[in-house]
Amino acid sequence: MKRYIIIVLFLCSFISHAQEGLQEVREKMTDQAPQKEIWTLQECLSYATEHNLTILSAQLDRSNAVVNHKQSKLERLPNLYGGVSQSLTNGYSIDPITSAYVNEQIHSTSTSLNTSVTLFQGNQLNNQIKQNELLVDQSSLYVKEAENNIILSITEAYLQALYYREAIYVAQNTLEGSNKEVETAKARYDAGAIAKKDYSDAVSQTASNKYNLIDSQNRYSAQVLVLKQLLELEPEVDFQIEEPDIDYNGSSIIQNKTEIYREALASLPEIKASELNVDIYEKDLDIAKGGYLPSLSLSGSLGSGYTSIQDLTFSDQFDLNFNQRVGLSLNIPIFSRGQVKAQVQTAKINIKRAEIDLRTEEKELYQKIETAWRNSVSAQEQITAAEAARNAARDSYALAQEQYEVGSINTTDLVLSQNLYTNAEQNYIQAKYLSILYNQLLQFYQGNEIKI
Repeated sequence: MKRYIIIVLFLCSFISHAQEGLQEVREKMTDQAPQKEIWTLQECLSYATEHNLTILSAQLDRSNAVVNHKQSKLERLPNLYGGVSQSLTNGYSIDPITSAYVNEQIHSTSTSLNTSVTLFQGNQLNNQIKQNELLVDQSSLYVKEAENNIILSITEAYLQALYYREAIYVAQNTLEGSNKEVETAKARYDAGAIAKKDYSDAVSQTASNKYNLIDSQNRYSAQVLVLKQLLELEPEVDFQIEEPDIDYNGSSIIQNKTEIYREALASLPEIKASELNVDIYEKDLDIAKGGYLPSLSLSGSLGSGYTSIQDLTFSDQFDLNFNQRVGLSLNIPIFSRGQVKAQVQTAKINIKRAEIDLRTEEKELYQKIETAWRNSVSAQEQITAAEAARNAARDSYALAQEQYEVGSINTTDLVLSQNLYTNAEQNYIQAKYLSILYNQLLQFYQGNEIKI
């Protein structure tokens, strides 16, 4: 009975400790999860550069390059290996310690320390170290490129979310106006001032505006999800974006596209990485050419052993059989069946390919800048025109509402005026956020920080 009581108490204690451990894990996970609900663009960018999986993967590639660089520097040092062997032979055999040919059972023990170091190998080791150092620099640029790509993606997604948020406000205002118009149409219909078709048109327009509001809300929710995934946030995290006070009229000064291109060439990591790629393959060529040169290595060893055929103690034999060896080895390439020549030719081809890739990268960059520059110029013109159209449509719609209330126009004319105003408002906010986006892109290409 006591045994059962002890077992029960043990189980209760185990369960209690397990629950405490689970609670600590939950609290730790809760502490690690972001508690913030409203995020600014800068906070999104800062968080993403530390948690985005693409960036983390690029950082791991850089860590791997650092390991390879350190290992290549250690290749210049001598190695050291120790060995111990025990053997038993019977019959005619050669004693591994004394090299005597005997016919008896032999117990033998051999120990050794061996080392070797490469003194010269066509300068291949030094060139490999320099190449690995370039690969570390290049991998750092790839990390920066990954950060830049996620910055652009988040900026675009954030602005898109702001656009959908503002579209919700437009849809809400439109729906509020429609509800008032339905009330007016109902009163006039009850008074016999309008036909049932006019009242039905007002009700139909209200239903359509309500659908547009729901659609805008769904678009905003979907865009928030895109942002959460870019930030690598868990689905249960409550996430909303801050509404910055944007008073943007699209009148910012746009720098000359050629100057923007020059600044981008000097600052963007993908261009520098492509330039380093040429240097990396040039080191490949130096390494390959080293195969034509002789290599010189130094080796040495210490050894001793014990054999049962000697009438001496174990320690005495280890002193007696102790030996040392030092040797130089020179390897002169005479005929390698064209392997070195092929490696040299391949390295030269890769250099030309890297130069072509660099020129292609520069062309693609110029195309991106040209596109962003033209879109920015166009967006500035569009926002001015869209603002004028919106103001005119708003005034026209306000006048139409007054005319509808006194019966000067019918419901169809009012709905048409409302739709024109809604479309003009949508066109304006779209032009505004496109202008902000392209302006930020040009700032980014110039190496400036993205700010909204």
